[in-house]
Amino acid sequence: MGKQTWFKKYILDGLSAMAMGLFASLIIGLILKTSAQQLIQFELLPEISSHMLEIADVASSLMGGAIGVAMGYKWKAPLLVFVSMMIVGQLGAMTGGPAGAYLSALTGYLFGIMISNKTPLDILLTPLVVLVSGYAMASTGGSAIGTMMIALGHWIEIATQSSPLIMGILVSVSMGMILTLPISSAAIALMLNLSGLAAGAATAGCCAQMVGFAIMSRKENSFGMFLAQFFGTSMLQISNIIKNPWIWLPPTLASAITGPLATMVFKMENVAAGAGMGTSGLVGPLLTLSVMGTSLNVWLAMGLLYFVLPSILSLGFYRILFHFHLIASKDCTIETV
Repeated sequence: MGKQTWFKKYILDGLSAMAMGLFASLIIGLILKTSAQQLIQFELLPEISSHMLEIADVASSLMGGAIGVAMGYKWKAPLLVFVSMMIVGQLGAMTGGPAGAYLSALTGYLFGIMISNKTPLDILLTPLVVLVSGYAMASTGGSAIGTMMIALGHWIEIATQSSPLIMGILVSVSMGMILTLPISSAAIALMLNLSGLAAGAATAGCCAQMVGFAIMSRKENSFGMFLAQFFGTSMLQISNIIKNPWIWLPPTLASAITGPLATMVFKMENVAAGAGMGTSGLVGPLLTLSVMGTSLNVWLAMGLLYFVLPSILSLGFYRILFHFHLIASKDCTIETV
């Protein structure tokens, strides 16, 4: 396997699958928990709320297993390897969080496919090899990388508090660009365990990319594709960015403005699960509400930073670049099959 193929499979595809596992467990669990708490606060549907909280607790607790299953499915792992990856993913999450789950599932997969269907004792040896190798990674490298990532995320939060202007720009721009690239910003935010102002800046940057591209390309794409970018992912524009990188500048400049506004003016905060999601499924705004409350000021700040400013700024920068012929008509058109 060539280096590029290896990188695509185990890094890009692996992190993408990891994000799906995170969304189906921890992120959806947090959304359910936040929704249930709001219902309880207003004394609405108490029976349903209690069931929602129960589902949320179980979903969040199985984050590692969901990551392992998602990665195994993405890589088309043999059945015994696939099922065993659920267990080592959970083991990795217990010692090293999302990063530990990723490394443990990857290790179990690599060792598992080496022996799968190679001996008459496949039904015993394959799960054993996956579990032992995955656990070894979980208890050593997974734990270490998890600790390092959390420490780095903590440093980013402290740096953001100390230098809200510079870090507001850096965090917002970098996380927004990662969201648009074929890399999982949600997985990275969770591995770093971003929180507080840093998570708020990351949310602003991700929203700027998604909302910005959706608004910029609204006349070039169908309404369905507009919604796919606005509530789905700006990654749909990646092939157009390769053709003309200038189209990436408007939403990126927008994020460079909304990021420091989030850290310095509105003091926006979030949790790791919402920091790398932007407006995808409205996870970023919903988890912002779970952290900051549902006051009118929070709603107004979210509306301005996550939706209004990205729309106005991205469209304004787009028209400037269009005027200077750096962007042309159809440059943001998403080809559909």
